[in-house]
Amino acid sequence: MKGNYDMLNNLTKLKSYDLVSISPENLTGGKGCGAMMTVEEGSQGSCARDLGTGWKTNPRMNIAPGETLVLADVKDQGEITQIWLTPTGNWRGQILRMYWDGEQTPAVECPLGDFFANGLNEYAPVNSIPVCVNPGSAFNCYWNMPFRKGFKITLENRNATEVIVYYQINYVRKPVSEDSAYFHAQFRRENPTKYMQDFTMLDNIHGKGQYVGTYMIWQTNSNGWWGEGEVKAFIDGDKEFPSICYTGTEDYFCGSYDFENQVTHEYEEFSTAYAGLPQVIRPNRLYRSQMRFGMYRWHLTDPIYFKEDIRLTIQALGWRSGHRYLPLQDDVSCVAYFYLDKPSCKLPKLGSFDDLELI
Repeated sequence: MKGNYDMLNNLTKLKSYDLVSISPENLTGGKGCGAMMTVEEGSQGSCARDLGTGWKTNPRMNIAPGETLVLADVKDQGEITQIWLTPTGNWRGQILRMYWDGEQTPAVECPLGDFFANGLNEYAPVNSIPVCVNPGSAFNCYWNMPFRKGFKITLENRNATEVIVYYQINYVRKPVSEDSAYFHAQFRRENPTKYMQDFTMLDNIHGKGQYVGTYMIWQTNSNGWWGEGEVKAFIDGDKEFPSICYTGTEDYFCGSYDFENQVTHEYEEFSTAYAGLPQVIRPNRLYRSQMRFGMYRWHLTDPIYFKEDIRLTIQALGWRSGHRYLPLQDDVSCVAYFYLDKPSCKLPKLGSFDDLELI
């Protein structure tokens, strides 16, 4: 893959950059300021009481119910290149926000697990280029996130119990070119989807940029195949009909024929560099009554470019008797990832804890 080759080849080039790493052990990322927390101050200081300062005294942060923790608040110029984070608790009840260049409106606002392609609140391994989720619920993000004046990242705990979070945010201090766009991610959910109306994946985006990815959760509320619906991209003034129309849900997520294993005749999970169905939650004949699916598609080699505006939708569509389409009313959630020439834009209403809860 050319992108990977360029990345490896780039390692040989000498640069006058700095890598800055922010974590509970170095809350500012300051040079020579890591592992300074005393035994008395650290979140795990008691574990180091026989060893003292410098021996893993503060590797984590605690977030009380209803509180928002500032993970990083930076005044600088550069680009976030990697985020590692592992949380306890209910991931749907934790809201991740990212702000660029002093904006009051976040460019990223979505439930934590959904942002990392693990929105069903249960661990599922993801092995892709911009997002990796590894054993032990280790969330990793490699989206490039440039900023010109600074950034702030927060995590809100809407759960009724305390959350513990370990994290590392790495950014490169360097000049940012004029043509570098800002990273955005927006969350939407409908439960159920409106009858015979397309589900909106992204809307009200004005400016120049490119759409780069989708993570989607689908809970079926009826029997049969649920993924006949087409994904449509309305670009630069498109009204009734889109410029880009993908031919089915599994087609858009780079699968085919219902994600069915042709030998076992069951859904088959997969996770690749660009697309995947990493999670299928099956009924257990008791309290898990519905099928649930987690899917991603990264437009790394085929970003959807727009110069004025963009809107994306998907149909909830299955089959009924007589080989006829059946409009469905399912539980659908979506994270839309895109780059835009503005550090903030209009956000959809996120809703309350109950609006987000997986039920």
